[in-house]
Amino acid sequence: MKKHLILFAAACAASLATTRAEDVALVTLRVGSDKARQQFALGFYENDAPRTVENFKKLAGKKFYKGQTIHRAFPHLLVQMGDPLTRKKDRANVGTGGPGYTLPAEIRRKHTKGAVAAARLPDKINPMRLSSGSQFFVCLAPMPQYDGQYTVFGDIIWGLATLDAISTKSVDSNDNPIDRIVIESVKIMPREELPPEPVPVKPAIAPKKPWWKLF
Repeated sequence: MKKHLILFAAACAASLATTRAEDVALVTLRVGSDKARQQFALGFYENDAPRTVENFKKLAGKKFYKGQTIHRAFPHLLVQMGDPLTRKKDRANVGTGGPGYTLPAEIRRKHTKGAVAAARLPDKINPMRLSSGSQFFVCLAPMPQYDGQYTVFGDIIWGLATLDAISTKSVDSNDNPIDRIVIESVKIMPREELPPEPVPVKPAIAPKKPWWKLF
């Protein structure tokens, strides 16, 4: 009897493991003085980069990313974020901040369009290719030259066009967008609860008057 109960419990546990909701992240941005908010959603590669994904979720839960900005942008190629130093007005050290630790490399996925990867220091000072504890970048186009170099831990579900548009904004000499693009929130939720991609609002077009009413 006990044997049957153990087998039944194991079967239930396996069933729950396979039906558990997959987590995703919903990121809300404020672009410059624009009152409208922009969003993008990303999914995780739980099996290929478990420690990196776990760390991202932990930081999001602590609201670590709130108030940070996108601090690197290359048109139609890449945007980078995740530096706590971007909360300050002084941009001198932007790009060097983090939570105070690094993560082991989990280099398994390729840098396809929409890939989300952990940033890191160059090989010369980081031969183990340890990942930044918080900074990450999004590939807006395929970047095969980065394959085998960085830990890819997720991909964009929707909102890639939003990030692509942001990448074209004016930047300073350090590729930091001049207008602050602020992360308002990063929310972790089951994929089934993720809202659909917002439909872009088209500007209203004034109806044309009949020609006989123009005189």
